[in-house]
Amino acid sequence: MKHLQLKILFIFVISSLFLNCARRGTPIGGPKDSIPPVLVKAIPKIESVNFKAEKIKIYFDEYIKLKDVKKNLVISPPQKNDPEIIPVGTASKYISIKILDTLDANTTYSFNFGNSIIDNNESNELGNFKYVFSTGIYIDSLSLSGKVTDPLLKKSVKGIDVLLYAYNENFTDSIIYKEKPRYIANTLDSTLFNLTNLKEGKYLMIALQDVNNNKIYNPKTDKIGFIKDTISLPIDSSYNFTLFKEIPELKVIRPKEEVKGHLIFGFEGDAHDLDIKLLTTTPKDFKSEIIYDAIKDTIHYWYSPFETDSLNFEVSKNEYLEPFTARIRSSKIDSLKIEHSGNTLHLLDTFSLNSNTPIVQFDKSLISLFSSDSIPVNFEPSLSKTKTKLYLNFEKKYKTLYTVKLLPDALVDIYDIASDSLNYKFNTKSPDDYGILKLNFTSNYSKSLIVELLNNKEQLVRVLKIDAPQEIIFNSLSPDTYFVRVTFDENSNGKWDTGNYLNKQQPEKIIYFKKPLELRANWENNETFDLNQL
Repeated sequence: MKHLQLKILFIFVISSLFLNCARRGTPIGGPKDSIPPVLVKAIPKIESVNFKAEKIKIYFDEYIKLKDVKKNLVISPPQKNDPEIIPVGTASKYISIKILDTLDANTTYSFNFGNSIIDNNESNELGNFKYVFSTGIYIDSLSLSGKVTDPLLKKSVKGIDVLLYAYNENFTDSIIYKEKPRYIANTLDSTLFNLTNLKEGKYLMIALQDVNNNKIYNPKTDKIGFIKDTISLPIDSSYNFTLFKEIPELKVIRPKEEVKGHLIFGFEGDAHDLDIKLLTTTPKDFKSEIIYDAIKDTIHYWYSPFETDSLNFEVSKNEYLEPFTARIRSSKIDSLKIEHSGNTLHLLDTFSLNSNTPIVQFDKSLISLFSSDSIPVNFEPSLSKTKTKLYLNFEKKYKTLYTVKLLPDALVDIYDIASDSLNYKFNTKSPDDYGILKLNFTSNYSKSLIVELLNNKEQLVRVLKIDAPQEIIFNSLSPDTYFVRVTFDENSNGKWDTGNYLNKQQPEKIIYFKKPLELRANWENNETFDLNQL
């Protein structure tokens, strides 16, 4: 009996040991760490004066990492030689900054790390952390703030530099093309900026979408926004910038051969009405077409090929004049491909046959159009300006199936290649399948407006040009979500005009209504926009 009791006691002790071990090994869990790193100390301390150190160490209460520090760190005033900063790719409890530049006397410096400091475990951000010091006897404390927007974009533009240039006896407006600014801030992940630790004085202020990240304005690549007048600090005001891309001076790039009979001229600036004159002697049956690319800054020069090693051109517009030579080497010619505008022809659209090469000849007698009951339909063909579309204009009927038939040789392109026998089918819908959008614009503004309707993919669907604010109607719209963009067409030329920094010309104002306009089939949506409140 005693032996049995001892055995039971032994089993109980062993079981208790295993249970305790199991309990100690079971994760307890708990709330996720959401607290960002906390500053412990800095050597020299933050906001030190009479600063002479070459190395800075900033300590935190936990291990941290630097995320995209080159992208996020903003040093103001900028330095010629970037400092060495660690950690790089590893975790540490401190940040080390080795200054490799000569610091200006009596100047307040700010190292803004943005959102680049994160903890090692949960990547919690220590947002907008700054290390500030002065080489003088006090910290400059003036500030400027504001907002930067790009009116051509529905989404907020982020990561824009705001630059401040000191206005002195050596100042000229061209300083932004040559020198880095005195002070700099960045909008980071918002549209707002805040320039801090500024010295009293007079300044030029610009906003810059700096593609090369060199803090120097390059009109070919960068977008700019500017305040027309200089700013005197201290001042109690905020400033709003409108970004725009300047039109650079006209420059044409040497033509490049795509395939035989097809050259491409690249260009910068305004190439509208550019004169491209072929100087090379050509055969009597020579044909050519000049087509501007709808998307790229490119001009397509199509021509009927002939035996030659090169083509010589003279390209001109106003005072611009430049000769070019294109080397001809390719033996490949694009084959003719014809596609139609789609299986559904919307009520306000025109059916078209689309070609990958310019059409120089068409024969209406070889083209037939039939309705669903095989009854011939009268139509009138017409070529687009680019000669890559043949439109068939006819009176459309609702909810009808149409067939287009092309006999061989109906279309002939610039290479004298004829189309084959082709058949296409498409249908129309009922008016009940579409919706109507009525927009009423009210304002004391009395000049022209350009009203653009964009779909949910920010693609242009319709555009109307009106002489003054009024009610407009967009009929026969497909069910979708739409957005409205309005341009204040000050000079009534029917297009948006960009700005010019040196001429102190701001771009024409654009309002982007971010409110989505839902439209259903057989639906009418009425909206009123007060332009004075935007």
